[in-house]
Amino acid sequence: MRDFPCAPRPIGYFVHHQGRGHAERCASLVNALPTEQEVVIFCARDDIFPAMRDNTSVVEIPSLFERSGQERAGLDRVATPDTLHCAPLGWPGIRRAMATIAAWFDTADPSVMICDVSAEVAQLCRICSVPHIKILQHGDRRDPGHRAAYDGAVGLLAPFAAQLAQPDWTETMLGKTHFAGGLGLRTKAPSKDEARARLGLDAHQKVALVLSGGGGSGWSSAPFGVAARALPDWTWITVGAMQVDWHGTEGSNLFHKGWIDTISDHIAAADLVVSSTGNTTCAEVMAADRPWIVVPEWRYFDEQVEKARALARARVALHLDHMPSSAGNWRSAVAEARDRHRPGAQSALINDDAAIEAARWLQSLIASPLSLTHQHEGIFA
Repeated sequence: MRDFPCAPRPIGYFVHHQGRGHAERCASLVNALPTEQEVVIFCARDDIFPAMRDNTSVVEIPSLFERSGQERAGLDRVATPDTLHCAPLGWPGIRRAMATIAAWFDTADPSVMICDVSAEVAQLCRICSVPHIKILQHGDRRDPGHRAAYDGAVGLLAPFAAQLAQPDWTETMLGKTHFAGGLGLRTKAPSKDEARARLGLDAHQKVALVLSGGGGSGWSSAPFGVAARALPDWTWITVGAMQVDWHGTEGSNLFHKGWIDTISDHIAAADLVVSSTGNTTCAEVMAADRPWIVVPEWRYFDEQVEKARALARARVALHLDHMPSSAGNWRSAVAEARDRHRPGAQSALINDDAAIEAARWLQSLIASPLSLTHQHEGIFA
């Protein structure tokens, strides 16, 4: 029995620590909830979150995905069943993380647990008799492990617009999905003139921005040396991780800025964006509404590939399987991306009230879990 029966039960939140998107959308949703609502976050890092309101805490747990050096030998050859993804045997860190979460379930009696993302944590919730909400991501997730996580959830939260749904998602899945395009964006995109003034860029210069997400090791720089030589009247700027090649033959119109705090300004200042398709990256580009070339990076379950296909189906980006490898192909790709651009189409997929509406949906789901099943996104506005 809880000591304060009139107080809302706490909400639990598992956050994957890779990249920026998981932590940023968590903070956005948490900050939109009422201040009396306690939220306890479980994550392998406590230093990746933007500022969050009071009554929110982060419990640091061991990583579910990285070795600690204390794993028992000889168990790696035991096959993983199709119902699980990352469940190696003999890992004390995984055992400790799951025990920490399960112990909290027992003492806190949470109203719901949000999983962003782990099919194993989602299934732990169901096994422990705790309702869970699964963050829905793109990718080929028809396997039994993902289906068990989705089927066992009381709700699915998609941090993108309904127009980017995959055609293989079932009616049952869509019926309990809330789409929140732009969830996790912290600032409104500035105008191009404002952004260029802040960055000291010439108002008339043609600028191409290459944007690498935070979840991987970045691209090789060689293709962008080709791009800069192919379009010498453009200024090419790369932001994020970049692997510099000795044979890149880079011109003076190509600048590597690495990790910076002014990504939103750089996107808004650009005449063209070339990017991978991580969820936060995509939301930032769509908010700025720029001609766009997307090239997916490798991710588990082809997450970025399916996201790029979804963007192409929605006619908001030019999807390429790989970076152009010649000057002619770069010129063609840039011209096609600019010709395809439909002003307003990208920004229409971003909801400025995404966090507020997602928080309202979450509270309604907690209050009456069955009332929102088998219904579509329109009711959540």
